Amino acid sequence: MTSPCAACRMLHRRCNAKCMLAPYFPADEPGKFAAVHKVFGASNVIRMLQVRKTKIVDEERRDDAVKGLVYEAYARLRDPVYGCTGAIFYLQKCVEDLEKQLREAREQVLQSREQIDQLMNFLMNKEMI
Repeated sequence: MTSPCAACRMLHRRCNAKCMLAPYFPADEPGKFAAVHKVFGASNVIRMLQVRKTKIVDEERRDDAVKGLVYEAYARLRDPVYGCTGAIFYLQKCVEDLEKQLREAREQVLQSREQIDQLMNFLMNKEMI
């Protein structure tokens, strides 16, 4: 007798070998399904993962889809308004700040090279005299 997956345990269902959610929500990670269930609802998650004629998620991409759902659920629980978008905006701002710092560092390097060139020219002219 194996323990039911986190999804079946939370939904008070019998978990069997054909359980569609068991591979993605193992019993030792109940928080993953709890977050996904709270944000998306169990029936929506099951509907997205079911194999039908009009496949919403291909079978070989289900693992990625579940990872995305879990990530979005955690992000929505942390930030109900922006969710993943808030994280994306934050990262874009970080990239902009780093690009600005890089431009400034490059300018400083150019200024330093110019100063070195000026000093070398001065020293070379001084030696010729």
